[in-house]
Amino acid sequence: MRKIAVGIISALAGGTMLMSGGAANAATKASEVEILDISPNPVVVRGDSETNVKFKVGASSDVERVELSVEPDGRHARTLVARDVRELEKWLFNVPFNKNDQEGKWKATAVAFDDDGDKVASDTIRFYVDVRKGKSDTRITRFSADPTYKVRKGRTIRFSGRLQAEDRGWEPLRNQKVHIYYRASGSSGWKWVDSDRTNWRGDFYASTRAYKSGTFKAVYKGSWKLDDSESRQDYVRVYGGWHR
Repeated sequence: MRKIAVGIISALAGGTMLMSGGAANAATKASEVEILDISPNPVVVRGDSETNVKFKVGASSDVERVELSVEPDGRHARTLVARDVRELEKWLFNVPFNKNDQEGKWKATAVAFDDDGDKVASDTIRFYVDVRKGKSDTRITRFSADPTYKVRKGRTIRFSGRLQAEDRGWEPLRNQKVHIYYRASGSSGWKWVDSDRTNWRGDFYASTRAYKSGTFKAVYKGSWKLDDSESRQDYVRVYGGWHR
């Protein structure tokens, strides 16, 4: 669906009609409509905020109604669910944009109608929407400490998991450092034991020696554009003495 607005002319004492090329006699000159200004342009959306964009439209005196529609430009553009396009005053419209709108080229189309409801003129103009999102959510999935149940003291515990970021769906994060932390049974503090960088699938692998029963977790500390995240916790019971 497109974002659409409808404006109705009302007779206002002392009112001035926005026109291109000055006043015209509707009986002797073709009807006109023109998108005069888009502000701001380009449209910049930051984080979770909403940016209101004003579209100023001029029309000849015989125009009774103007509809304004706004949609992504291009054959393969993904048209989003429409929101109301609100008329502020004669031929001035407001369109809100947020982080869910498609980034890139958009087009605005103004269509003019006469008092019989017939389309008499149209104008199209293109503009750019720049969506600057805040930090993307991340998550660590498939975290596991193996052996999963118990291990003899001195043996190796191996860790694996996958780091992902949310970008219109969960996508793998490559070449990011993930840290493994350990909390011994009866302790309240976490200690670092190993780290690894993710591969192209977002997978990481690490290991440590079994010393004492406790809980392990994977931690991603984030970046300027990615939120931090932690995995689920995995408990491993360590038994027996050092294996020879």
